[in-house]
Amino acid sequence: METPARVDRPLRVLLVEDDDGDAFLVSELLADVPDQVVVHRVVTLASALSIPLNVDCVLLDLQLPDADGLVGLTKLRQHAPGTALVVLTGQRDALTGLAAVAAGAQDYLVKDQVDGLLLVKALRYAWERKRAEEAERRLLEQQLVAAENRRLERGLLPAPLFNDPSLELVARYRPGRHGSLLGGDFYDAVELPDGTVHLVIGDVSGHGPDEAALGVALRIAWRSLVLANLPTDDVLATIERILKHERINHNFVTLCAITLSPDRAVLRMRLAGHPPPLLIEGTTGRLLPLDELGVPLGLLPEPGIWRPVDIALPPDWALLLYTDGVYEGRVTGSQNRLGHERMAELVLADLAANPGWRKAPVQVLDRLIAAVEELNEGPLDDDVALALIKHDRQAR
Repeated sequence: METPARVDRPLRVLLVEDDDGDAFLVSELLADVPDQVVVHRVVTLASALSIPLNVDCVLLDLQLPDADGLVGLTKLRQHAPGTALVVLTGQRDALTGLAAVAAGAQDYLVKDQVDGLLLVKALRYAWERKRAEEAERRLLEQQLVAAENRRLERGLLPAPLFNDPSLELVARYRPGRHGSLLGGDFYDAVELPDGTVHLVIGDVSGHGPDEAALGVALRIAWRSLVLANLPTDDVLATIERILKHERINHNFVTLCAITLSPDRAVLRMRLAGHPPPLLIEGTTGRLLPLDELGVPLGLLPEPGIWRPVDIALPPDWALLLYTDGVYEGRVTGSQNRLGHERMAELVLADLAANPGWRKAPVQVLDRLIAAVEELNEGPLDDDVALALIKHDRQAR
């Protein structure tokens, strides 16, 4: 008979068998290949369920004093879902074995119809099948998570609702930790019939699908309230009420709300615990002031107050809005975080090195993400949302 494929260590097997004669038979069968299998035996299902199953495969008798038929198989699968299971039966009934395989076992063997090499091969093949099943299951889970993340990202990062040809908005979103950590960063932009444009960027505290879903809900609420032409103070107050009612994990939200005048000459800014945008003129710029920084939404029991700051805009300007994930990475050779002021310096240095950046503004965002990841010596832990809106007066 063909010798089973070898691996770099013996296969660890738990034998669940109450009959001493059958257990002796198994040990005799495996005596021919002592370097390929290490067997530990228990005599009851309760004993198997009372310990962590740090084994590759379980060899299970279907006739135990405390479990008869497929009951033991079902309980073992629940106890150790990642462990391969091979059923031993003394019944010359293929239907019993097939039922066990249908119930989740990787294989079945009839006790008096197997020799040592066949037993080892069955154990190893069962182990390999279980590994393949687990790999397929993890892949499917990853695909489902990725699909859900894409749906949530579309909700967090919508197409802007404005028609002004003098404005162009580009954006980038990057989940944290190699793309696996989705958060609640969101942005939106809406133009009203009178030409006023409203912008928002926000960051829900925490990470995961709950936070992302909350971010989607708040972003949609913001857009709906703005389109209803409510005053900005009422919009923020209503969003805070929604947040307090919809959140699961006591989340709070930092937020920057910008209103652009119809002539694009003035912006009004409200900050709720959020870093200020970077105002750009040509290849120079400055961070907008933090003089009226308010508390994040949902942080205090009483309603928040967010005082506006008015800023005069140069003729051709750009505005970079961002969330804290882009500047909370480390700096090479230091335990210090980058910080939003150093991040602004990186952007302005990039603009100076690329004076024609206005022709391809999204590349500014790509280069910024690449620069902060290089300083961090790897992907950023937190998710990042960037939105760059630029004004070209000649395009009106």
